[in-house]
Amino acid sequence: MKAMLLAAGLGTRLRPLTDRLPKCLVPVAGKPVLQWNIEWLRSQGVTDLVVNLHHYPEVVTGYFGNGHTFGVHLEYSYEPELLGTAGALWGARRFLSTARFWVLYADNLVNCSLERMASLHLARKATLTMGLFWREDVSTSGVVGLNGDGRISGFKEKPAADEVLSHWVNAGILLCEAGIHQFIPPDRASDFGHDILPAMLTAGEPMYGYTLGPEETLLWIDTPDDLALTLSVMQKISPNRQ
Repeated sequence: MKAMLLAAGLGTRLRPLTDRLPKCLVPVAGKPVLQWNIEWLRSQGVTDLVVNLHHYPEVVTGYFGNGHTFGVHLEYSYEPELLGTAGALWGARRFLSTARFWVLYADNLVNCSLERMASLHLARKATLTMGLFWREDVSTSGVVGLNGDGRISGFKEKPAADEVLSHWVNAGILLCEAGIHQFIPPDRASDFGHDILPAMLTAGEPMYGYTLGPEETLLWIDTPDDLALTLSVMQKISPNRQ
């Protein structure tokens, strides 16, 4: 199965670290965050990958090349203007022509069982299945409302206190059917949280949440404080990360 790694973000909250470095190449426990994600996908049997690029793309392509050194096949989708988390799929539509594919927010570090997530997706006949992580403070996250059977009933990006649907947030790992392409407008920016998920909910598309268990993790590097915490955690668990 193929996977798209979303790696085109500017990382503005990490400046000056990202002034001349793509966020996806910020080092974490001795490796760029994108390398951790590529190696993790490889360990789960996903080796046919595409990465979207925008900020200093030549730094990324120079480091990873065609991916063979890292045990994968790697292609790139360059965005002169940022297309957003969902618009990136339109930019890489040639690569994502298969019936089913993964989407990974590649500036996070998620560790979960793709096999279990795929089993849930297939059993529910979902158009989209989203990995979900329990977070106490959801004010900076995309929050998901769930029905009793795990079907996604609502989604709110960065909710106000009176808009919190649950404490389950988007973990940045999606399993998508090809039908998702019909909801992505061509040749312009669009976002999963603000545009695509609400449209799919309105259309009644079957979308489900895979809730990460106690042994599954999500780390992020959005701010210097986040990066420091992630570095601390990764120094402890990195020998078991792959």
